[in-house]
Amino acid sequence: MTGHLIDLWGWAHALSVFVLWLVSLPFRLLAWIANSVTGSARNPLDDFVSWLTGGGVTDAVTVLVGVVILLLWATLVHLLVVMWIERKFYSRLQDRRGVMLGLGSSDLLRRILGPIPLIGRPFRRASHLGMGFLQNVADGLKLFQKEVITPASADKWMFHAAPAIIGASTLFLFVAIPWSDGFWLMGWRETQLVNGVPTAVVVNPWGVLWILAAFGIAPLGILIAGWASNNKYTLLGGMRAAAQLMSYEIPLVLSIIAVVVISGTLDPFEFFRDQKGSLTIGTVSVPFLPNWYIFHPVLWIAFAVFFVAIIAEAERIPFDIPEAEAELVEGWTTEYSGMRFGIVFGFKWLRAVAGAALMVIMFFGGWSGPVFATLWAPNITTPAPDLYAIPILPQEFWFTVKVYIVVMIFVWISWSVPRVRIDQILHIGWRWLVPLSVLAILLAVLARGVGWA
Repeated sequence: MTGHLIDLWGWAHALSVFVLWLVSLPFRLLAWIANSVTGSARNPLDDFVSWLTGGGVTDAVTVLVGVVILLLWATLVHLLVVMWIERKFYSRLQDRRGVMLGLGSSDLLRRILGPIPLIGRPFRRASHLGMGFLQNVADGLKLFQKEVITPASADKWMFHAAPAIIGASTLFLFVAIPWSDGFWLMGWRETQLVNGVPTAVVVNPWGVLWILAAFGIAPLGILIAGWASNNKYTLLGGMRAAAQLMSYEIPLVLSIIAVVVISGTLDPFEFFRDQKGSLTIGTVSVPFLPNWYIFHPVLWIAFAVFFVAIIAEAERIPFDIPEAEAELVEGWTTEYSGMRFGIVFGFKWLRAVAGAALMVIMFFGGWSGPVFATLWAPNITTPAPDLYAIPILPQEFWFTVKVYIVVMIFVWISWSVPRVRIDQILHIGWRWLVPLSVLAILLAVLARGVGWA
């Protein structure tokens, strides 16, 4: 069993075939009428219907449908959930309840529902009900209603383009990152020999490069936003953000190179397959630890560099000085209002989720989870028990849980340590993380040479 619940490409293809069939119905009817009137067996409308429902158009629509599903998965699920998790978690860290849904505080509800037995008891006093999740929806509606103001002296084209660049690059991360063996869009299936058995596997040889390229686009949008606003605060914030992101993207890439040296691939699916089973270093097996790269003896430095760099890439505390609320009057987002501000502010959470997802793929086993049992047939002698493992829960569940745990660690750090100055940020990036990432590469090469990979 594969263990995944969602077959994104299959679902999108089935939906595309159905939609194109519906769209082709009027043309099929016209073609039938034309053939009946003229008495011919075929006319140009038949050729158009064949083209419309053919493989090329179907595949193109399948990609579009898959992209839409992934974008809805990112915005309607992860954005709202992660915003709620952060608000509740840092409230607990500060010994308060955080956002709540104040239904019980409504005098109208107390009057209407209070007299009802059992149901009305919680409404008979001023109290708060629910967990506050709908507060995120309310904030979004509020931002939609706010006026969008463009500064008179701003470069209007660049001012409007910056949020689109930031949002598009962030959403592209969710298109490029796989969430399970079936929940992916970038890649293809091919047959490979796994322990001597022909097996259909998913491959994407350049997946990590696509993800890093998407991470590298957003800093350009941030710099454009700071420059185009024609405001000294936004310009200062944009320049600081550009300097910070440049100084941390280099060690981020170098730390990934160390992992690539050990794994020998840039394929995120291969990262997942290489981290299955128990920990094995050379010929030594450690049965009580999973074969995650976080437990590899020479990848600790690479993980530490990657962890710090990804927090800086998401511009989270302690590395959020480019847009610090008090010090820089919201930094490069100062002149943005309404939903434009909501896009650039909300997509910071999505970038943190994408960074956590990449970290889980590279260091925490991807979407692998515990299995219930391993089934063997009496006539099977191939040593591949993972092919017959029954998962307790689907891969999408384990991957999402791991991602949210990493995000909670980000939140914990953000609300527990103070910000650092911009000169300290650059000092950490250039004078500490870059040399450590180079050291991680050298250790990975040494481990590969002695057979520890």
